[in-house]
Amino acid sequence: MLYGNSVLTDAGALRAERPTQIRMPSAADGPAIWKLIEATPALDSNSLYCNLLQASHFAATCAIAERDGQIVGWLSGYVPPERGDTLFVWQVCVGEAARGQGLGKRLIAHVLARPTSSGIRHLDCTITEDNTASWALFGSVARGLDAQMVQAEHFSRDTHFDGAHASELAVSIGPFTSGQVAALAA
Repeated sequence: MLYGNSVLTDAGALRAERPTQIRMPSAADGPAIWKLIEATPALDSNSLYCNLLQASHFAATCAIAERDGQIVGWLSGYVPPERGDTLFVWQVCVGEAARGQGLGKRLIAHVLARPTSSGIRHLDCTITEDNTASWALFGSVARGLDAQMVQAEHFSRDTHFDGAHASELAVSIGPFTSGQVAALAA
């Protein structure tokens, strides 16, 4: 059970918990990232190799959250080749013990606040209609950036997923300025 920054252990004693740190990933984080995603049934799993590539080739647009030496959050993203002012967020994953603390929003803010993201003015993602957690997260990000959020069907259940996956709606937040990103990250 959590009490502020302390945890009640099985023995009933409170132990201090270190704050969650957010940082850029490295390839060495790949297996832990993969395990975190695999432990989250609501997310589509990728191969371990995909997560290794994300944590190395796309490290500048990805982030991990770490607490007490354990990875408790992950954000994968990239800048689409023909849209240099846009961060596409591929996946946000927050482990069960770290949910409800605004960590997904902090991961996004961390990537947007990096010097390498200084030219980013839009944030894009796709969300299925029934994914209430993602709608809440990206709605909160849009409000925090004081930016417009628009949506349109992007990948259709029947046309693109052969009926095996719900349609994905394209969501775009922006434009926003570096000042708005600073406010989100504060």
